[in-house]
Amino acid sequence: MDGDQPRVRPVSPVRVDEDFTVYVANLRSYGKTHEIAANPKVELCYLDEQHDQVRITGVAEILKDEAVLREIWESNPLLRRYLGSLENPELIIYRIRPERVRFMREWALEYHEVRPGSDQ
Repeated sequence: MDGDQPRVRPVSPVRVDEDFTVYVANLRSYGKTHEIAANPKVELCYLDEQHDQVRITGVAEILKDEAVLREIWESNPLLRRYLGSLENPELIIYRIRPERVRFMREWALEYHEVRPGSDQ
């Protein structure tokens, strides 16, 4: 929030699990860090080339699992290039566990609920 105005920002996932859990890298100095600390409810929206949409609603939490952090770090050359070390104090990885996942085909004007882990 910026005052009473919600703000939307682009993010690039650094990992996505089969159950739609999304991991996003962030810096402590970014504005969204303070906003997520105040209200960790987030929604991600993805749009493909055909304009089909996937919306994932969840709660962002700071990832503390050292093994998963190391896997993400090792698989992401961009993180290593710009942040230099997994111990960089600016680095935060958020884990967003889905509470709701919805899908819509282009111009269908109707979302379909997707159960994480299903073949929908």
